[in-house]
Amino acid sequence: MPNVPVFDAAGEKISEIELSDAIFGIEPNVPVMHLCVVNYLANQRQGTQSTLTRSEVSGGGKKPWRQKGSGRARQGSTRSPQWYHGGVSHGPKPRSYRFTINRKVRRLALKSALSSKVADGEMTVLDSLKLDAIKTKDVVKVLDALKTGKKTLLVLPEKDDIIYKSARNIAGVKTTLVSTLNVYDILNCDTLLVLKDSVSRIEEVYA
Repeated sequence: MPNVPVFDAAGEKISEIELSDAIFGIEPNVPVMHLCVVNYLANQRQGTQSTLTRSEVSGGGKKPWRQKGSGRARQGSTRSPQWYHGGVSHGPKPRSYRFTINRKVRRLALKSALSSKVADGEMTVLDSLKLDAIKTKDVVKVLDALKTGKKTLLVLPEKDDIIYKSARNIAGVKTTLVSTLNVYDILNCDTLLVLKDSVSRIEEVYA
């Protein structure tokens, strides 16, 4: 089982924690992680892009010239796609880009992402984080002490508005809960900062 050090808010190592092999020690499955990242990004798309077809643009009710005898190509409307101000052919219309992935595949991808962070040494375990008031500089002080990367994902065991509001204004820092953890956020961060209670909660949920 992989062991990782546990730090306090001052950046001092105070102990070690033994992680579950079934979650933090598996061989990362890259294709499955890629599938989940594509799924996450696709589900974020609004799909509201739209173009006007020849039946939706204004004008074009009159035939521009007679069918035969003018020497020009026959035209039935000035709003056909080849005309200036004409409609768009085969353009995008509002649609949903969402698609679903099996639960087992999602779990395998999440375990693979967590295992890859542990293997690369990009996961840091924090003993606890308690703030008495909403102060961004207190969170900055903790992050500086832990020497986190430019992009940091802070995983909380449960909702804490004080920590969330203190960290939301820091560039590159994102706060999430164990229940809303996803593969994209894990792979997109430079440092995965997990509270000690969050580790036990992750092992409990995904065991």
